[in-house]
Amino acid sequence: MSTARALGYGEEDRLVIINADDFGLCHTSNETISDLLAGGFVSSATLMLPCGWARDAALWSARHPEMDVGVHWTTTSEWDLYKWGPVCRSSATSSLVTDEGYFPKDVKAFERQADPEEVKAELIAQLEMALKLGMRPTHADSHMGSLYGLTTGRDFLTIVFEVCAAYGLPFRLPRHLLTETGQVAPPELADQALKRAEEAEAYGVVVLDYLLGLPFGEQPGETYESFRAQFIHLLTSLKPGVSEIIVHPSAATAELQAFHEQAAKRDWERRLLQDEMVIRTMEEQQLIRIGWRELQRLQLSM
Repeated sequence: MSTARALGYGEEDRLVIINADDFGLCHTSNETISDLLAGGFVSSATLMLPCGWARDAALWSARHPEMDVGVHWTTTSEWDLYKWGPVCRSSATSSLVTDEGYFPKDVKAFERQADPEEVKAELIAQLEMALKLGMRPTHADSHMGSLYGLTTGRDFLTIVFEVCAAYGLPFRLPRHLLTETGQVAPPELADQALKRAEEAEAYGVVVLDYLLGLPFGEQPGETYESFRAQFIHLLTSLKPGVSEIIVHPSAATAELQAFHEQAAKRDWERRLLQDEMVIRTMEEQQLIRIGWRELQRLQLSM
C-alpha cells in the first residue's frame, strides 16, 4: 500500500511535501527558511544540528511548534571555509572525523570509515540536542544522503530505522526509486529501494512513495527561467502517492557567498518557491500539499 493510501487518500491523489533542507546552516538560511515556513511556501524544513546557527533555528522551531521541522542528520562537512563536527560528547567519535576533528568533506569517505556504533550515537546525540533546545521534531532525513550507502554500498539504514522507531520519526526514504528524469529506476535498483522501504515499515517507520529534487549545482547555460521551467515540469510529472521535493533555499547574502559555491542557485530556489507561475501550477495540477506531521501522526497511530 502506498503512503498516500495509508493516509486515507485515493489511488490517484498526488500529495507533495516541499522540504527546505539545511535549516541552521547559517543566519541567512535561517531567515530565509523561517520566512518560507511562516508564509506557507514550504511544507517543512530539516535542521543541521552540528552547524553554527543550529541553536537559532532550533529555538525558532520551539517558538513555532505548529511548523513541521525535523532533523537533518549531518555526518559530512562539505565546504572548505566553514566546518563542523560531531555533537556527541558521551562516547567516541574518532571514526566520524578527519584529523582536524571535522566530519569528512565527502560521502564516500564517511561511508568507508564510519563505525556503525559511533554513527548511532551521533544520530541520537543530534536528536537529543534538538529536544533539549525545545524542538519537537516531526521527521528525519540525511544531509548529502550520507546514510544511504549510495557511493560504496555501505549504508547505515538499519541504524536509522532503529533510531526513528525509538523516537517516533518518519524518515526520508522513497518506496519507489526514480531517476533524475523522473522515470522509474532500473529493476535492480527499484527492487532494492522497495526492500529497504519494507524494512523501514517492519520497524514501524513511515516512508515516502517518491523523492525528487533538481540538480544541486548550477548547470552550463542555466538561467532562473530555465530552472523554473524544470521545476514546473517536475510538478506536472508527479505520480500518485506522497512525493517529497527537496529544496535548499537561501538569499545570496555576503555571508552565504563567503563559503557556499552555489549561492546564486540557492537564491533561485528562494525565488522559485514564491514565484506566481509555480504557485499557479500547483493549483492547476490539484496537488495536495501536506507536511511531515501527517506522516508522523500515521506512524504514531500504528
